[in-house]
Amino acid sequence: MKQKSFWKRPEGITGLIFLLAAIAGVGFVVTTFGAAIMSFISTTIGLVVALAVLGAIVYMALDPRMRNLIFYMYKSVMRAITGMFVQIDPIGILKTYVEELQNNLRKMNKQISQLRSQMHKLKELIVNNEREISNNLKLAGKAKETNKRNVMILKSRRAGRLKDSNMRLEELYKKMEVLYRVLTKMYENSQILAEDIKDQVAVKEQERKAIHASHGAMKSAMSIINGDPDQRAMFDMAMENITEDVANKVGEMERFMELSANFMDSVDLQNGVFEEEGMKMLEEWEKESTSLLLGEEKSQLLLKAESDSEVLDLDAPIPERQRTGNSKNQYDSFFE
Repeated sequence: MKQKSFWKRPEGITGLIFLLAAIAGVGFVVTTFGAAIMSFISTTIGLVVALAVLGAIVYMALDPRMRNLIFYMYKSVMRAITGMFVQIDPIGILKTYVEELQNNLRKMNKQISQLRSQMHKLKELIVNNEREISNNLKLAGKAKETNKRNVMILKSRRAGRLKDSNMRLEELYKKMEVLYRVLTKMYENSQILAEDIKDQVAVKEQERKAIHASHGAMKSAMSIINGDPDQRAMFDMAMENITEDVANKVGEMERFMELSANFMDSVDLQNGVFEEEGMKMLEEWEKESTSLLLGEEKSQLLLKAESDSEVLDLDAPIPERQRTGNSKNQYDSFFE
């Protein structure tokens, strides 16, 4: 696990604002009351105070343990201030992601059903075209036998146009099959993801309370001073890594759902046409090397969609899968 830099977090932005404000405040005080400050320093008491402040600053700058302690205190204050306005608690964020995942699962289920319906219609259109091609070729053959040249040409051209149309429709069906296989697998994996998050939230919420109770702010500060690992910070780091991983997976899920919706909107089955832009977007996604939600299954799904031996059963129910009691939670390793 890699810890996210403090300055890249919401509380880091707050800390940066406070730091800039503090620098600006010091600059304002120095420029406004510079003469009074110099007059104070010129006295014995003022000189002692100035040397004490300078000594404290030099000590904090040179001593790594004191520097870490001051930074820890600063981060704690900034986190407390930020928490008043923004949800930065990993447990709270994960609970929000569970709700978002459940909403996305309902939308994805509906999207899969609509796609399956469109694929049934497309398959029927292809079969009807094949039937029409066969009939037109038979009529063209009879017309040739009876020397009806005009009829033969018309029927032959009609069969040729239908054949070209079917080639494009079959290409479209292949892309729809990719969409269907990926959506159903994402749906299945997202169900497991939601279960894993809920399980982690239920277990780790109580565990975090125990850790925070036994490793208070003072104990964490002493651990930092002594150079020992801060168990509370390590636990929070693991939770933050889970939050970031879930955020990326939910983002990927939503982006593919949007891609799928845009692709389907570009298809006009009634007229047997589709926009090349939608096809291009899907092909670009296929070329992307990685998928957080699918992992190695992505390449397997694409191979199945291209294979003639792997027949897709559109009548099979949409998978409803939950993590079994024997299977390991995918986020347990974050705490090892």
